[in-house]
Amino acid sequence: MINIVLVEPEIPQNTGNIARTCAVTGSRLHLVRPLGFDISDKAVKRAGLDYWHLVDIHVYENIDSFLEQHGEENLWLATTKGSRCFTDVSFEEDCWLVFGKETAGLPEWLRLRYPDRCIRIPMREEARSMNLGNSVAVMCYEALRQNGYKGLLQTK
Repeated sequence: MINIVLVEPEIPQNTGNIARTCAVTGSRLHLVRPLGFDISDKAVKRAGLDYWHLVDIHVYENIDSFLEQHGEENLWLATTKGSRCFTDVSFEEDCWLVFGKETAGLPEWLRLRYPDRCIRIPMREEARSMNLGNSVAVMCYEALRQNGYKGLLQTK
C-alpha cells in the first residue's frame, strides 16, 4: 500500500484533493501537524467530502513523531530540490511519499538528512513548482504502476 505523507499542509482544498486520490487508490494518508485547517467530522461534513470515509488517515504531532513511529525505510522525499527524477527510482509496495507544505516545501534539515531520497518531477526551469495535489497524484500513480496497480480495477 502506498503511503502519502503531507508535512504541515496549509491549503484545505489541496488536502481534500489528495484525500480523494488516496480514496480512489487505496493509499493511506498521513498528516503531520500543524495543519492549516480543521479535519474534525463536522468540518469534513460541512465541506461535503463524501469520500472521506474511504480514506485511512493518520495524524502526527510533528515530523519527528512520524519518523519515530515509521522509521526511514522506503521513504521518498518529493522536492523541487531533488537531484533524481521520480521515474528513475524503484518504488516498493509499501513506500512512503513525503510532500512538504505548499509555501515552503520540505524542511531543509530533512532534505539534508536524506539527500539520496530526494526526488523531483521534471518541469520547466522557470516554473516554481507544480500544485501539491497534482504532484501527489503523479507520483502516487507512478508507484502504483510500478507495482502493477495492485488492488485497483484496471478494466471492466
